[in-house]
Order: sequence, then structure tokens, then C-alpha cells
Amino acid sequence: MGDLDIRSGGIVSVDTESLYAAADRLDALGRELDDLTGLFRRAAGQVELVPRIAHTGAVGRAYGLVTRTDSLAGRPDALASRLRDTAALYETVELRARRAAAEAAGDAEAIARIDARLEAIEAEHPAAGMRAWWAELWRDASWAQEFTGPAPSFGAALAPGAALFTGAAAWSLGAAVRGSGVGVVGPDERLAGAAPPVRLVPLTPSIAATAGAPTSLAAAAARIPSDDAGRVRVERYTMPDGSRQFAVYVRGTTGQRADEAWGWDANVDLARGRPSASYEATLEALRAAGAEPGDVVHAFGHSQGGTIAARLAVEGGFDTQTLVTLGSPVDAGVGADTLSVAIRHGDDPVGALAGGGDDIGFGAPGSFIAERSIDAGPFAEPFAPHHIGAYEETAAMLDDSTDPRMGAVRERLGELQEATSVEVLEFGAAKAGACPVDLVPDAAPGVSPCVADEGRSLRSS
Repeated sequence: MGDLDIRSGGIVSVDTESLYAAADRLDALGRELDDLTGLFRRAAGQVELVPRIAHTGAVGRAYGLVTRTDSLAGRPDALASRLRDTAALYETVELRARRAAAEAAGDAEAIARIDARLEAIEAEHPAAGMRAWWAELWRDASWAQEFTGPAPSFGAALAPGAALFTGAAAWSLGAAVRGSGVGVVGPDERLAGAAPPVRLVPLTPSIAATAGAPTSLAAAAARIPSDDAGRVRVERYTMPDGSRQFAVYVRGTTGQRADEAWGWDANVDLARGRPSASYEATLEALRAAGAEPGDVVHAFGHSQGGTIAARLAVEGGFDTQTLVTLGSPVDAGVGADTLSVAIRHGDDPVGALAGGGDDIGFGAPGSFIAERSIDAGPFAEPFAPHHIGAYEETAAMLDDSTDPRMGAVRERLGELQEATSVEVLEFGAAKAGACPVDLVPDAAPGVSPCVADEGRSLRSS
């Protein structure tokens, strides 16, 4: 199994202001060494005035110090220059990404401000623009390699010798996805069109309501429904001050039955910017648990569930304070109040659809991307890295990590541990007009197992 890489979101994860500040400190150090060189030179001159018999070898040692400090003085200057060049490169790449976002938003004032700063950087560092262009080109080209990891498995399944062809095709597809930007749900993007009618199917929670709040990322991932019937789980927390918070766990794509709300057509709807039956069912599940606009929500989603959780955080109307996605095909443009954690596998063909994520990075301070490769072998089942079980293992690795960014995650989960009660609902879902009664053997006698958004009793811990 590959090592776990934890990094801040976006193409630029370097604080350029810190680089510039470090360069200033190196300049100051260089000046101090210059002053010290001058001091030693004056001291050597004074030693030369002393009668020779009294300073045997002292003059040579004094001028040796002059030579040494003079040599050292040039090193901070050279390092400071390289740091400024590097900071200029990173800042140029970041500003170009921000300019693209401002252009898409029609923010002329921001564009003018960014252009002025880019011109200033280019004047001070003439090579920064060209180096940034090459860096962006290399990122787009090299990122596409993530698609090629599982390609031999697909090729081998098709025909002998097809692995090379599928690898090349996968690389081209990866570059196209990266260039299209479809893997990023921008902060101002909204689903458009009529929401499809759905029916919720109440189920007995697969994890007992007495389990309380999850104590770790792995425990949270394990609550994402994965049996034949479950689609979405909602937990309602009553906090010590009487306020409420909600956690929602959304599963990935299931089969393609005629009544399936979580089918492949839901993926197509979401990718095209239309409300899907699965997204509408998730909203109804939250409403069924009593969540209202502005209520605090913590969202967890795998695969298609990651897309739904992302859309929920961006446009659902709730105060989504936590967003955790596992193998999601999109990156979410959440605001500065949402802690965003994206868990990815480098050889997961579904997670690769995110196109490497956004160039800027989103979310509250402490947001991060955690990634590793499963390395199941070139002829392993192609979607093995995408399975929820593999992501639960990665989440457990994060729980064991000493990376300081996990502190914010532990803090959010710790707050939920303070709840005085936890109430749980879990649902299946079907497109309206079809009710998969065969999936709900635990439906209450005499009660229709398919409901819309009327009130429901909750199972209390």
C-alpha cells in the first residue's frame, strides 16, 4: 500500500508571503555578515600596526576570518534571490488561477488588481511568467497520469495487448478532464432545473442508534450506508445548550433499477448541473430529521455521495461546517467556514475525475487533501481502489496520523461527542411512482414503507 500524502488543497500550497519574509531575513543576515567582514578587516589592519614580534601569525588568522566571513556573506544573498524567484513563480501561478475565477465571475475590479500585481512581479522577475506557464503545463500533463494507473486492468479485461492502448487513451482522457474543469463545483455554481420527485424508504439504521457520535474519521466512513437498501443516514445531535446539529452520510452509486435514485443517471444529472433524484432524496432526508435552512450540518459522502455532499455544502442552504468526501469525482468550492477533507486514492478512476482539484483550494484553515495509492497490482479489479472498504482503511491511517491538520477534524468530532442525545434516521430511496417494498422488510405493519417528507419518528440513543 502506498504512503499517505497529506497536503493543503490547490496547486499552490506554499505561503508566498513566508518565502518573501524569509528572503528579507536572509538579506539582513547577509548585511550582518558584511558588517562582520568589515569589522574583521579593520581588526586585521590594527594587528598589522603592532610590532611583528608581538603578533606572530595573528595577521594571517585575522585575514583568514575576513576571507571566511566575506565568503559566507554571499550565500544568504544568493539563497534570498532564489527564494524570491520561487515565491514569484508560486504567486504567479496562484494569481493566474484567481484571475480565471474572477474572469468567470465577471469581477473587473479583481481582474485589474490581479493584472497590476502580475505586471509588478514580471518587472521584478522577468522569467516568472514563463516558468509559471511551464509549471501549469506540466501539472496538467502529469496529473493525467492518475488515469493510467488502472488502465492495464481495463485493457487486460478487454483483450491481450490492449493495456498499452487503454493507457494512452486514459492519459488523453485525464488531460481532457483536467482541462475542462468539470471536476470542480465552483462556489457560485447552482444546480438548475426541476428537482425529480423521490420517495424515502425508512429503514432500521445499520449501525445502532446507541453508537453515539463517531469518534474518528474511520468510524464516520463506516456509517455511510453500504448494504443493499440503505442510501442516506442522518444523525441529529442535541447539544448541551439546546441547539441542534446534523450529520449526513451519503453512499455512492448503486445499480440501475428502474426506480433507483442512486443510479448512473443520477451521476449524469449532477455532472450536467441538474438536480438528481439522489440529491433531492438527501435533502428530503435532512428535512425529515428536522434540519432547517441555516442549521449546522456535517456531511460525509463516498463516490456519488461525495458529489451530493459537495453540492449540499455549496448550495444546500445549511451551515455545512464539515465536508468529508471519499473517492469523490468533484472538488467543492466551499467557503472559509467549512472544514474540507478530501480523501483520494491515486489509482481510483472515479476520484481521478476530479481533475486534480481546484488550483486555488477551498475551505477553512486546516482543510486538506489526503491521498495514497492502493497498489493492488496491474491486473487487479480496476475499481478495487474505489471501494468504500479501501477508503475506510485510508481514513484509519489518517486517524493514526500525527499531521497537525488532523487536529481540526478531531476538534469537530469532539464537539459532537458533547451531544446530550443522538437521534438516527436511515433511508432507502426510490424515484416517485415506484416503491421498492422488497427492500424494506422492517417497515412498520400497516404503515406504507414509502414516504415523502411528512414527519417521522426518530430512534433515540
